Amino acid sequence: MKHDRDLVDRERRPIVRRVLVAVLAAILVLGLFNLFGQQVDPSSAETGAARLEVSAPTKVRGGIFFQARFRIQAVEEIANATVVLHPDWLEDITLNTVEPSPVGEASRDGRIALELGRIPAGDEHLLYLHFQVNPTALGKRSQDVDLYDGGRLLLSLDRDAIVWP
Repeated sequence: MKHDRDLVDRERRPIVRRVLVAVLAAILVLGLFNLFGQQVDPSSAETGAARLEVSAPTKVRGGIFFQARFRIQAVEEIANATVVLHPDWLEDITLNTVEPSPVGEASRDGRIALELGRIPAGDEHLLYLHFQVNPTALGKRSQDVDLYDGGRLLLSLDRDAIVWP
């Protein structure tokens, strides 16, 4: 009866419970302040031939859906625009949708190449990729993007992302 009613030998347990609840609450508050991801982080690169802007989160969590937007602005005509993604874009991350659908898809030395076709000078092309992060994904990833005109490299954009559990 002393054990159940008077909580004998259980004096320290309320402190442990309170500390665990406080730690959980702190993690939730940090999540509310966007420490663990989903905020879009735009980055861009520009040359005399084209400009590329990538808008995608650089911090994501396992199981979450996110969108990446690629805005290509052609300063000069790009006869065969091809966006080439680093393999980490799809390592433990599922690509659900590509809109608009590329003219062609290929692999370039293990990198994903999306052929977009012709972009006239002064025009822009928007490409949307929708992803889901697999629950087993974890750690730092490269989100590098290259823009080619056929086989000629126009520009490179270096990005990194973190996948939280």
